[in-house]
Amino acid sequence: MGQNAKATDFLKECMADALIQKMQEKPFEKVTVNEIADLAGVNRSTWFRNFKTKNEALSFKIVILWNRYRNDHGLASEKYTLDNARDFFAFTYENRFLLQLAYTAQIQSSIYDGFYQIMMSQYDGSAYECYRGRFYSYALFGLLDEWVKRNFSESPADLSTIFHKIIQS
Repeated sequence: MGQNAKATDFLKECMADALIQKMQEKPFEKVTVNEIADLAGVNRSTWFRNFKTKNEALSFKIVILWNRYRNDHGLASEKYTLDNARDFFAFTYENRFLLQLAYTAQIQSSIYDGFYQIMMSQYDGSAYECYRGRFYSYALFGLLDEWVKRNFSESPADLSTIFHKIIQS
């Protein structure tokens, strides 16, 4: 990744972080781009050069957090795979505050979009691979959705066991 890409990702993350901070202060729909840009220390035009929507900024943050988690935990795969379901659930548990914030704002689609980007960019192949990837991304999101609604009552290991039991049945 070149210097410009790193600088752009840094600015995008600053704006996503500013949005998350504002979401803790007021309802999502009332957070303005001007407030986000001011808090992030950028111009309004920088926001629109990088994001179309606030939801897109949250999805970007999910992807950045996954990549950081993957690097910090020495995960071999750059992308989410079915073999690292336990890591996926541990990651989501570690970031449950952000997920709960998105659910409170009723923008859980931003969470799904981030996870979809993590999973699906690896499926550039056949129609089968694309459909399979979409199937599993929705299935995992369905489990995650229930887990959030149950206030993360199971451990990541428990949820991984449930997931593997479901796909084997």
